[in-house]
Amino acid sequence: MYNIQFTQRDKSNQVVTPAATSASITLNAQDKAVRLVNSGANICHVRIGEGSQTATTADLPVRAGSEIIVRKRDGDVTLAHISAAGTTLHVATGEGGL
Repeated sequence: MYNIQFTQRDKSNQVVTPAATSASITLNAQDKAVRLVNSGANICHVRIGEGSQTATTADLPVRAGSEIIVRKRDGDVTLAHISAAGTTLHVATGEGGL
């Protein structure tokens, strides 16, 4: 297996500030990958799916100062995020990187 470099969709990056209450953003439905960059000082959790989503601390963690790329399904258009202590999360959609 080999890695294909992540290619970001132009102008897809969204900067959000996860806090103690879940909030959500809309993602491009056709893109297959989501790059999550936590540039803040605290962990956050995300959930990706169709329709309305609510993130909890049981969802995918993104550690402070880290970057991950996750695969999503066609039609997954919502990313919910939460962070007990608050942080900054950059969310970009695109292809590859998996």
